[in-house]
Amino acid sequence: MAQTVEPATTDGAERPAEPPAARAAKRRRTIPAPYLLIAPALLILAVVLLWPIAQMVGYSLTDFTTRNLLPNQPGPSWNGFAHYRELLTDGGFWTILRNTVVVCVLMVGITMVLGTLVGLLLHQTPKWFAGFVSIGMMLAWATPALSASLVFRWLFLPERGLVNVALDQLPDWLVGDGWLEYNWFLEPLSLFSVLVMVIVWQSFPFIAVSVLAGLKSIPSELYEAAKMDGASAWKAFWNITFPMLRPLFALLLVLQIIWDLRVFTQLYTLANSFANRDVYLLSYYIYQQGFSATPANYGMGSAIAVVMTVMILAVTAYYLRIMIRQGETR
Repeated sequence: MAQTVEPATTDGAERPAEPPAARAAKRRRTIPAPYLLIAPALLILAVVLLWPIAQMVGYSLTDFTTRNLLPNQPGPSWNGFAHYRELLTDGGFWTILRNTVVVCVLMVGITMVLGTLVGLLLHQTPKWFAGFVSIGMMLAWATPALSASLVFRWLFLPERGLVNVALDQLPDWLVGDGWLEYNWFLEPLSLFSVLVMVIVWQSFPFIAVSVLAGLKSIPSELYEAAKMDGASAWKAFWNITFPMLRPLFALLLVLQIIWDLRVFTQLYTLANSFANRDVYLLSYYIYQQGFSATPANYGMGSAIAVVMTVMILAVTAYYLRIMIRQGETR
C-alpha cells in the first residue's frame, strides 16, 4: 500500500504525513461557513424567544403595574424576589399549583391512553376505513379551541344543556335528581371534569394518528413471529410495539404535557369569570394577575409565568436526557 508523504521542505528533508484527524480539524477551523449559515436563524430565535423570556424574568423582579404606564409616573422599581417569596408563602398559590398538576396528569394520561388505543384499533382496520376515520378525527383536532369550548359549554348549560336534559330524563334511582338546574361551572370538580373532556376530545386524534403512522413502520413479521410463539396481544404490545415506538411515545408525552400545562382558552371560556379562585390553573392565574386584577400586576404575573416556564423546561430537559441515554439524538 502506498504511503502518503508530504512534499519536501526547502532544505530537502521530507515532512511526515499529517494525520487525517488533524487535517479535518484544520479545515473546520478555517471554514466558518456552517456557522455563518445558521447565524441568521440563531439571531431570529434569540430575538423571538430569548428576549421575551429575559423581559419576563426582569418584570418578575419589579413592582411593575398599570400605574407605571401612566404619563408622568416613575418606572417600575426593583423589588428583588418579593413576588417569589409571596408566592411561596401563599397557600392559594400552592392550591392552584396542585390543581394544575392534577388536572394536567389527568388530561395527559387519558389523552395518551385513548389515543394509543384508537391508533391500535385503526391499525387493524382496512386502509380506506382508517383513512376516513383519521380525517374525521383530525377535524376535531383542528377545531379552534374557542369553538370547541363554546360547544361544550352549551352542552352543559343549566336547564337547556343537552347533558343536563339527558341526565334529568334518567331514573332518579340511577343518577339522582336535580340535574336540569345543575351548574357544572361553579365547583372545581365538575368544571375540571368538563375541561378534561374538552382537552381530551381535541387532543387524542393527534396521538391516535401519530401512533397509527408509527405502527405502519413496524415490520409485520415481528407480530407474525410473536403470534406463532403464542404471545397475546398485550404481550405483543409491550414486547414489540412499545419498544419500537418508545421515542415516539416519549415525544408525544412531552408535547402533550407542554400543551396541557398552558391550557387557557378552554378554561377561560368555561369558567366565564375570575370570581371563583378555586377553579384557577397556573395559566389562568397568570392572566388574572397580569391583566384582570385592579391594578394589573405585571410583576406578579411574570413571576407566575416564570414558575410555569421552569416546569416546562424541566419536562423538556428530562425528555432530552432520556433521548440522549437511548442514543436517539445521534
